[in-house]
Amino acid sequence: MDTSALFHFLNQKVRLLSKELNEHLHKHDLYTSQWTILYVLSEKGPMSQTDIWQYLKVEAPTMTRTLARMETSGWIHRKPGKDKRERIVVLTEEAKENLPEVKHTIKQFEQQFAAYLSNSEQEQLYHLLEKLGTKRGDE
Repeated sequence: MDTSALFHFLNQKVRLLSKELNEHLHKHDLYTSQWTILYVLSEKGPMSQTDIWQYLKVEAPTMTRTLARMETSGWIHRKPGKDKRERIVVLTEEAKENLPEVKHTIKQFEQQFAAYLSNSEQEQLYHLLEKLGTKRGDE
């Protein structure tokens, strides 16, 4: 298999996913990058900025800019952590109220995007993606 073709195709699908998801999130004044933060906070609870950017594999300055926009928009609040440098990110009450509607939009999009995959194919894709980027022995 030509891995260059494989990864090019994967990259194109990821770009398509992001583009179409942005279109669906537009009605909530959100972007995909912001949704990933809302998702992780709704699943894991309050987190430090450092933990978020490390978990999402995003550069710290990019994360800081995104969080600043989200704070201005009322989605998150950043409060001091254990020391002067640490900032803890929490969902605002407004975000908690609006999250079910955003999640409904996401769920509808996901169902459309994955419509041609059976449940077992979706599970298989998940497990294959889990393996990408791991080293032998990490599995």
